[in-house]
Formats: sequence, C-alpha cells, structure tokens
Amino acid sequence: MAPAAASADRGLRSLVWQKLKSSVFDDCRKEEEWKIILLDDFTTKLLSSCCKMTDLLAEGITVVENVYKNREPVPHMKAIYLITPTKKSVDGLIDDFMNKSSSKYRAAYIYFTDFCPNSLFNKMKASCSKAIRRCKEINISFFPYESQVFTLDVPDAFYRCYSPTVEKSNDKDSVLEAIAERIVTLCATLDENPGVRYKSKPLDNANKLAQLVEKKLENYYKIDERSQVKGKTHSQLLIIDRGFDPVSTILHELTFQAMAYDLLPIENDTYKYKPDGSSGREREAILEDDDELWVKIRHKHIADVLEEIPKLLKEVSSKRKATEGKLSLSSLAQLMKKMPHFRKQITKQVAHLNIAEDCMSKFKSNIEKLCKTEQDLALGTDVDGQKVKDSMRVLLPVLLNKNHESYDKIRAILLYIFSTNGTTQENMDKLIQNVQIESDSDMIKNWEYLGVPIVTTSASQQRRQSRRDRSSEETYQLSRWTPVIKDVMEDAIENKLDSKEWPYYSHCPAAWNGSGAVSARHKPKTSSLDDRRSGSKLIVFVIGGITYSEMRCAYEVSQAYKSCEVIIGSTHVVTPKRLLDDVKALTKPKDTVCLKDE
Repeated sequence: MAPAAASADRGLRSLVWQKLKSSVFDDCRKEEEWKIILLDDFTTKLLSSCCKMTDLLAEGITVVENVYKNREPVPHMKAIYLITPTKKSVDGLIDDFMNKSSSKYRAAYIYFTDFCPNSLFNKMKASCSKAIRRCKEINISFFPYESQVFTLDVPDAFYRCYSPTVEKSNDKDSVLEAIAERIVTLCATLDENPGVRYKSKPLDNANKLAQLVEKKLENYYKIDERSQVKGKTHSQLLIIDRGFDPVSTILHELTFQAMAYDLLPIENDTYKYKPDGSSGREREAILEDDDELWVKIRHKHIADVLEEIPKLLKEVSSKRKATEGKLSLSSLAQLMKKMPHFRKQITKQVAHLNIAEDCMSKFKSNIEKLCKTEQDLALGTDVDGQKVKDSMRVLLPVLLNKNHESYDKIRAILLYIFSTNGTTQENMDKLIQNVQIESDSDMIKNWEYLGVPIVTTSASQQRRQSRRDRSSEETYQLSRWTPVIKDVMEDAIENKLDSKEWPYYSHCPAAWNGSGAVSARHKPKTSSLDDRRSGSKLIVFVIGGITYSEMRCAYEVSQAYKSCEVIIGSTHVVTPKRLLDDVKALTKPKDTVCLKDE
C-alpha cells in the first residue's frame, strides 16, 4: 500500500484517501475505540492504492478482514463494512448478523462504494437492521492508479465493447452503463461537473458513453448531499474509443516506464531481480508513486535514465563517505541515523539500474533494429524527414529476420497496414503466410472491430490524419512518434478541437482557453502545482485501455500548461502484448473468454 496521506503531492491518490478519511473513518470515529474493517476484492484494491496499514492504524483500525471469508467472531468490537453494492458482498455482511445470539460483531457501519439497488438494501434491512448503525454511499468506484491516472478495473469491457459476438446482446449496454457510473464517481471525487465531449469516430461507443455520463452527472448533482444543483465547472471530459490511435498501442516505446512494462515480466507493478547475479537472492521492487526516484525518471528516455542513475549512486556514496570521514561521536551518531536512509536510497537506485540494464539488453539484441522500421512506418517519414515512398520495402527486413519474435513481426505488419490505411485481402494473406502466423492472424484482422481500416477493396491512398507540427521539438531518432492523445490534450486546452469531430453533450462555462488554461508560454513560471489544481481540469477517458506512453502525455501537457491539470483514465492499462491478446480474443465465443462477474 502507498502512503498517500504522507504527502500532499499525490494527486488522485491523496484525494481518494482524504475522501475515505472524511466519509468513512471520521464519520464513525470515537476516541480510543478500535474497530475492524471488512473489505471485498474491489475495496481491498482501492485501499491498497491509496494508504498503508499504518494509516489505517492511525484511524483506529486494528484488523482488516475479507467479507467473503469465514472469520472468528469478535462480538465486543464494532465493524466497518467498506464494500461494493453487490449481492456477494451484501450476503457476506448479512451472514455476520444472521443470528442475533451469535453476531460476529457488536454493530455494523456500512459504506457502499456506489449506489445500492433497492433490492439489496431491502434484503439487508430485513435481515440485520438492528445491527446497522450507519449506512452510506460514498461514491468512489475507480482506482487512483497514479497521481494523474485512474482506472476502472473493467478489463473485460474491451471484449464487451468491441467483440462482434456480443453485438446482439445487451452486454455492451450494461458495461457502458457501469463505466458511466464509475466515471461519475471520479467527477464527484474531484468535485467537478465537466462539460462532456466525445470523438465522433471511428465507432459509436464514445457517443453512447458520453450520453450516459452526461445524464448520470445531471442526476448526481440534482441529488447532491447539499441539496444544491451544481452547475458546470471549469473542466472538460473527453471520451474516446480505443481505435482512435492504434499506432501508440503497439509501437516500441523507449521512455523508461513504457519500455519496462513492454519488455520485462512486471506483474502487479512488481519487478523481480537479482542484484548479485544469477546465483544471488531474488529481490522485489514495487514501481509506485511512493518511490520518488521512480516518479522522477519513469517518463525519461532510457538513454537519460542510464546516465542519471549511476550519477545518483555516486552522489549517495560520496555523501556517505563524507559523513564517515568525520570520526567524532556526534558524527557517528548522525551516520547511524542516516544509514537506513542511505541504504534505502541505494537499494532503489540499484533496482532501477537493474530495470534499465534489463531493458537495454533486450533493446540491443533485437529491438533497436525494429525501432527504426516502426518509426518510419508510423510517421511516414525517415530520420531526415524524407517521405517513405514504399512501406513494404521498409517492412520486409523485419519479416525476413529470423531473430524477431512473431509478436514483434505482427506489430510491424500492423504498423504497415495502419500506415497505408488498410491493405488488400491478397496482400494480407501473403503477409500472414510468409511470416507463418496463421494461428495469430486474428491479432491483425480483428482490429476492424475497433473501427481501424484493415482490409480494403483496393490499395487505398495513404491518407494520414493531420498532426501538430513537432519538428522543432528535440527528440531521439528512435523516439520521433508522439501519441495522438497529446495532440488532443493540447488542442482541447487551446480550444482548437473541431466541434464536428468532437461534438458536445454539454459545455463548461466561459471560454475554455480564456479564464482557464493558459499556455506556459503566456504565463509567469511561478505557477505552482496548487495553481494547477485550483485551475481548469481536462479529464480524458479512453474506452478499452490506455498505454503507458499516453499516461506520460498527461503529465507532460500539465507541465506545459500550468493552469490546467490533465487527468487520464481508462477501463484498464494495456501493454502491446496484452492488447494483441485481447484483440485476438474478440472473435472467440463469449463462454471461452474469461469475463468477470460485474
């Protein structure tokens, strides 16, 4: 768990923790009285994302339990139930108070993450109303993944929104409904009632979701606990379908976070490594906002990271040596105090150096050659700015290289198809046969269900969407591509989005680029993080997954436009491999795809 409470500069994570403190812990606080907290799977993950056990102890929580599991009764203690309003969680609560003579706890303080349906509320009321001291809905149905990133933990939304097998069922409607409800709880936590816009193409999902969100925002702010109708605030919510920028999802990225999650086996944000070589003890490094070094370097290019970490290691070593050099008793006492700090610093630096070196060994063996091809195909121009005349000629060396994995060849083929805005069926068949990827061909073909042109009747003209001119920006040769979402964020802040392409469901008050977001070029540099937090907000939501490079854009744009904070979110976070697996599964029957019970 991460100590969001420890620092104000934790963005969304701090905000969620403060809301939990005021809505749950302060609400049922009694001096010197310890309580037990019962969580379900969702709320366990929610609390883990924004606080530590020490934070819970400070709030008078002595034990954390799972509401689904059998537990020993503690009849002299009161219990807080922080749970989702689902049948499984409510049944767990009811079981604890089924028999009055053998109730597990003295009383129940119930806090639902979201709106509780009447059927569940009445069932609870009929079964254990005498034990209930408090029952509230706190409206937090999202996870603060990073300070400016949120997820809804609905990875199956990708299948439900894009699979042709669910077209005729109401699966898509129900998942869009669930997503809309969760987005509204994010807006409520931010205390924003944003103007809602959506990308009109390539599919209709964004339109449907925008409509649902707008309706639910209206309803939510009609029944605000202060009984006041909250007008639109200085914020915008943009809703986008995943197919709007397929290139950024499969390109090899060379910024630290995106590269590490793409190339290394990082599970649940945990990286395992052996600092003393293959025979040494395995260690774990958790990649989270709580790690200041990680936050400082995660968006930097790998070349800069490899330069920076050794410098930091030297710096810490020299500080320690300087302290060791003074052999007075007071300096020894100081050294003893500082030793854990030095050790912690060095451990983190060594972990990140291991990650960077692991990335580079993969890069040097195969990825470096791929990157040039990928950049040329994605941009349609080479390093010198010359137009790529024959995309197939650029692609062929990758396909003929036996050292490249089939995933990497599939990524290159997709970039070729995206660059030419689709290819002929004949050409597609040849590519699949030559590379011998028949069993994975759906990783390519199924992109059509995301609204991305894959097969065209004849070789179409190379129509590319117009992009912002970034020729003056300094970039590494193998990192020339900029995710489309960065253009969208900047255009939204500067009020340059075309209203035909980006229709409104509702407007926010005043000129968006007037009183709100002002470019850094026109504003004094003294503007602090607090200015940004109190200024305008741009919330960007992508249906079907966001990439680490797109997450990086939210921070970069927030830095450049000081009075506007950009927050980005999605149903879940994707890596190229995971997304390709999800795309492949779109044409599988529903019963063979592992779907969560929503």
